[in-house]
Amino acid sequence: MNREMPDRPEHERPATTNDAGSVPAPEAAAEAAPETGPDPAGRLAATQAQVAELRDQYLRAVAELENVRRRGQEEVARAHKYGIEAFAESLLPVKDSLEMALKADTPTVDNLKEGVEATLRQLVSAFEKHRLAEIDPQGQRFDPNRHQAISTVPAAATQPPLAENHVAHVLQKGYLIGDRVLRPALVTVVQG
Repeated sequence: MNREMPDRPEHERPATTNDAGSVPAPEAAAEAAPETGPDPAGRLAATQAQVAELRDQYLRAVAELENVRRRGQEEVARAHKYGIEAFAESLLPVKDSLEMALKADTPTVDNLKEGVEATLRQLVSAFEKHRLAEIDPQGQRFDPNRHQAISTVPAAATQPPLAENHVAHVLQKGYLIGDRVLRPALVTVVQG
């Protein structure tokens, strides 16, 4: 019976007869065997060359990673040092306006009021430009994430009447930078 064994390579299979009925010669089996490759010295040299190339790549990657880390640290240091530069530039006109108001020879109440209002507009504009938003929760539901309750008042004492846990009075406005609370609003809260 001529049954082939597929899980063994050709040179490891037991000798079987070919179509002519004879057993193949051992030379034919040797030709089918895989070659062992170049001499060991050549393989060693090729492996050493590959190791040298991989070492060079590794050293370059480590150096590049160190450069990226150093540049990142420098950028963080610059951000800490100059991060408020744009905000400071937008506040300079406010300071200039206040100094000009103090230099006025004969200020009148109307002139001072007009100058303070113009200065306040400049300041509000600077705040808006840099996403500094006001928290004025008068009459809104108390939010402990944005408001700080200083005291409570009974619901009957508020005009107009407010529901429980709503802000009755704002003692000091709060501020947000983007979505983060810079300063919570100081409030009194209605208690039922």
